[in-house]
Amino acid sequence: MTDFLSEYLAIILFLGISLGLGIVLLALPFVVAPVKPDAEKLSAYECGFNAFDDARMKFDVRFYLVSILFIIFDLEVAFLFPWAITLGETGLFGFFSMMVFLGVLTVGFIYEWKKGALEWE
Repeated sequence: MTDFLSEYLAIILFLGISLGLGIVLLALPFVVAPVKPDAEKLSAYECGFNAFDDARMKFDVRFYLVSILFIIFDLEVAFLFPWAITLGETGLFGFFSMMVFLGVLTVGFIYEWKKGALEWE
């Protein structure tokens, strides 16, 4: 039985050390960090100036369209790198399937451009 338990000694030591280190790292800021709250530290701060409106105000739809464009082009880049690396193995089918994918993204981009989603007033 002791041989069986001795095999788990490394795991128990690892868990004990990690638990102790976690507790020390959580408690250390309460001991070391200076606590001097003042009005400047406790004030609301947003984008370089004080908050001036309700946090639940409505945003223009263009913010969401730009964020969707970012996600689309971020995914495009995520798909283009593996495609470019494996282009030799995928052949013409892989090439034309990526061209269809890029064509669909281009049509979506042109649609948003024509709708004026990228123009700021």
